Formats: sequence, C-alpha cells, structure tokens
Amino acid sequence: MPITAQQLLQILPNAGQSAGVFVPVLNAAMSRYQIVGARRIAAFIAQVGHESGQLTRLVENLNYSADVLRMTWPSRFDVDLASAVARKPAQIANIAYSNRMGNTATGDGWKYRGRGLIHITGKNNYRECGEALGLDLIAHPELLEKPQHACMSAAWFWAINGLNTLADAGTFEAITQGVNGGQNGAADRQTLYAKALKVLV
Repeated sequence: MPITAQQLLQILPNAGQSAGVFVPVLNAAMSRYQIVGARRIAAFIAQVGHESGQLTRLVENLNYSADVLRMTWPSRFDVDLASAVARKPAQIANIAYSNRMGNTATGDGWKYRGRGLIHITGKNNYRECGEALGLDLIAHPELLEKPQHACMSAAWFWAINGLNTLADAGTFEAITQGVNGGQNGAADRQTLYAKALKVLV
C-alpha cells in the first residue's frame, strides 16, 4: 500500500511541494525495507516527519544557544565553552561528536553530522549505511542530502534497529527512543503518528 502525495500532505502539511518529490522515493525505500501496512507506515512517516521538520531539513541544525548546548550535551560543554561556541555550528559539531562514533580526524564531527530523514550521524554509521546502500558516504557524506538517499538511509536505519517490530506492537514511545535516543519532541511525534493512523487506516 504505497502512500500518495495527498495522504503525505494530510500528515505533513508543511512539506508543501516537497511532498511530490518525496512520495516516490519514500515508497521505494519503505518497500525495500518492509515498511508496509498502515501501522508501520504511520510510525515511519511520523518519525521522519518530526526528524526532518516535515521534509524541509535533511541536515542536522546545530545552530544552538549556550543554554541549549549545556542542556543537550552537559558533559561536553561547560559554561565557558558553551558561551564561546554558541551559534557556531561547525565548532559545535566538532566538539559534540569528536572522538566517538568513529570520528577521529579533526573536522569529522562536522563532516559526519546528522543527515537524511533520520539523522545518520558519525563516521561509523556513514560507513555502515554506505555499504548497505552501495554509496561512498565516507568520501561523499552530502549524498544523504538527496531525497532518494535521505529516504533510503532512514528506512535502512529503521530496519536494522528492528523498528518494524515495534510499529507492529504499537509501542511508539519505544520507536522514539530508538530513533532519538531519548524522548525529544515526543509530543509532536505522537501528534503526527495519530494523524498518520487516521489518514492511513
């Protein structure tokens, strides 16, 4: 049961004209990774909708204030450092993501910041995702900013983390945990999920 552009816009009205671009590539990605049936599709669209600002952002926004930096990464940003790098996305990424997730070289944090409909983050994840999709994401991380790869990488992430099983069980909070590592934006995700179920069931 592929999703139509009309259904996608009912769930993600802010997608606007992007909906027409994303529908075929979303359907291809969902089909490849068995995101089929109303429950799975509703959960997937709700999560990618939230993560991407309703299909308007395919790259992580790291333009954070000092307060948000301290809240998001308290172990990486003390008061002085947060104040020094606030609103400097490249510096923020290089501090937040340095020496983890396979990032070892100077600048890896920024180079391998979150991209795609579900943010693939860190050199190791780019490598794994690239191998699965047949793309050289280590040399060309920006490929995940193209709609077809943004969708396919999100569906790949969904599948390798067992999120279809959670969608079948209707445990949406657990899906949010799997996607986000926490419950950030839980209310918006739930709203999108409820809307998606209404449209798709």
